[in-house]
Amino acid sequence: MEKSYYRLLLFLVSIQAFAQQSPCRDSYLDSLYQLSVNYTYDYNYYDAINKARNLIEEAKLRDNNQYIFHAHNILGSSYIDLKDTLRAKKNYNEALYYANESRNDTLVLWAYNNLGNVYSQDKETIQLGIDYYNQAIDLAVEVDIKREILYPTNNIAWTYIDSEKFDKAGPYLWKVWEILKDTNEKDNNLLSVINYLTGRYFVGKGELKRAEPYFKDAIEVAEKDSYLLEASLAYKEYADLLFDLERFEEAYLALAKYQEYNSKIFEEERLRQINIANAKFDNNEYQNNLDLAEKEQQFQAEIIEKSNEKIFIMVVSSIVLIIILIVLNKINRDRKKLIDELKIKNSELYESKNQAEHLSRLKTKFFSTVSHEIRTPLYGVIGLTSLLLEDKTLKKHQSDLKSLKFSADYLLALINDVLQMNKMESNLVKLEKVSFHLKDLMSSILNTFEFARIQNDNHIHIHIDDDIPSYLMGDPVRLSQVLMNLVGNAVKFTERGDIRLSAKLKMKNEDEMYFISFEVKDNGIGIPENKQNHIFEEFSQLNTSNYNYQGTGLGLPIVKKLLELFDSEIFLESEEGKGSKFNFTIGFQKDNSRKEKATEKAQNEESINENSIPQRVLIVDDNRINQVVTSRILEKKKFICEVAGDGEEAIKKVKENDFNLVLMDLNMPGMGGLEATMNIRQFNSTVSIVALTAVEVEEMREKIFKAGMDDIIVKPYDVQQFYQIIYRNISERKIATEV
Repeated sequence: MEKSYYRLLLFLVSIQAFAQQSPCRDSYLDSLYQLSVNYTYDYNYYDAINKARNLIEEAKLRDNNQYIFHAHNILGSSYIDLKDTLRAKKNYNEALYYANESRNDTLVLWAYNNLGNVYSQDKETIQLGIDYYNQAIDLAVEVDIKREILYPTNNIAWTYIDSEKFDKAGPYLWKVWEILKDTNEKDNNLLSVINYLTGRYFVGKGELKRAEPYFKDAIEVAEKDSYLLEASLAYKEYADLLFDLERFEEAYLALAKYQEYNSKIFEEERLRQINIANAKFDNNEYQNNLDLAEKEQQFQAEIIEKSNEKIFIMVVSSIVLIIILIVLNKINRDRKKLIDELKIKNSELYESKNQAEHLSRLKTKFFSTVSHEIRTPLYGVIGLTSLLLEDKTLKKHQSDLKSLKFSADYLLALINDVLQMNKMESNLVKLEKVSFHLKDLMSSILNTFEFARIQNDNHIHIHIDDDIPSYLMGDPVRLSQVLMNLVGNAVKFTERGDIRLSAKLKMKNEDEMYFISFEVKDNGIGIPENKQNHIFEEFSQLNTSNYNYQGTGLGLPIVKKLLELFDSEIFLESEEGKGSKFNFTIGFQKDNSRKEKATEKAQNEESINENSIPQRVLIVDDNRINQVVTSRILEKKKFICEVAGDGEEAIKKVKENDFNLVLMDLNMPGMGGLEATMNIRQFNSTVSIVALTAVEVEEMREKIFKAGMDDIIVKPYDVQQFYQIIYRNISERKIATEV
């Protein structure tokens, strides 16, 4: 009980400190925050949790990470009192994430301290709790905030004393005393606690007489400031000490004082337990109702979907039947006339067809081979450049390295454009229908052009209609290619200007198909009227003497052909010298299986993150540069990496070691990645295996998954997307194993 009360005390101290130092107050967010805090004061956990969740939603809309941190902090404290350790840990980890996002060292310190509190309560995770306390201490030392060293240091001492490891507790006790003396700290509550702990320390060491003055000082400070819990704890230990010293009369007096304070605490604890029981009941009732509503909604959706399928099949069947009748009638009338011509032309067409197919296969194979051979060294160039950019010792070369990376990215984009055009001409491109988050997709596109934006001194603005669902069903890869080509053109042809990317809901039909109008607008050089009909032709370019505007001329033709796959078309409005506006409309279905991002994240299993136990990864690649690049990128996130040069070595290492994930190249001398994966799956079905390849995904997707791989990463890749795929596969495999 004493530890839970002390955690609550630290929580309230952090609330008061936040009220004094927060530089980004928001009146509405603050009202939600104060309500949640007040409910916590009153042990009204049900309302405290609801208000904290409301605070998270509103703070995310306002992009205020500090309030999100404090909301998760409140949830963590509430769930600890509700004995829901899993949710407490989850929310404290969320609090740590948003503390780091807010770049506020004090918040990060509190987050580490709270994680230390929750993990140190379990005998199995005491060391992990102490590690978190030490992280808080290290950060406080780094940023030179002596006062913030007090609490985690005191908590480590308390943890060791509760575990009866008095020799380990001693150095931390003396450190607290030293800091109190140096900083002249006037926190009487902490002073009472540290006296109480020092008394317990000397009792544990068998030095009873040295313990007595510390208990007396703890009692004096606690009674002076009416700290009921601290006085109760100190009198209890002091009474036990007096009994051991055979000073029975004094011992009985101390025990009576303990009973007096304990009875005062009892009423508060009883109210707290009643509220805990009520909150548990309310939360369980709320979750049951939510589950029932989701099942009913799913059942209704299935009924509607089956009905739509039947109607669709009937309509399609009728249309097909009518078409067949018309075609048969026409064939019957023209058969006699065509039969003689067909006999003559048949042999010629057959030969031409075989030759065309042969040439098409050769061209496709050529582009695929060239793609792989160019992507492989590009992976090394882009990867090593990205690592060098993050090396602070190379600051004077930052401009050169950025130029190098931009050139490599431009070369990669050129290769992708040529391959994309080749695949569309060969009818190899087919739309997929998967779930994607529209805002994430558009934000990722803007990040891709950050260097070019800065180089041309442009500003990029993004707007998404609030009526558009967060999650849609469609082909995000093709949509991304369309938008990247349009935004890339806008960035290239605009200097010191504004580029606007927007998505507006045009209409919604009865089948929950959302028709979204996308618009890319700039105030750059514009397109002459006599050129506007030609820019969508392959290899067409604006005539300009400015070298910065040169390119392949494939971007807009690719956009046009991709939109044809979506049954859409592109519209252009432009005036020379005033800018251009491209817009098109695509229909997507809402993904009803996915909730808003914040809700979905709160319901998922606790994800793998950088602060958890280090993950072991096996990198299988025959290219030494690729091994180095991939290893360094993963080691930055504290992964433990091993490498294998071919499939046979990979199989051997997986048999002899326990890996969380295997990154498997496909094309290697000897045994390739697909064969190695099939061998591994014969004796290990739990380890995540992700293909890391430079080949075109569409060409190998079915073979990759059939071999037993879990996911695909195409080289070169975006580093953040790379981390997301890695963490997702480790997390999903972990959850599947636990189930």
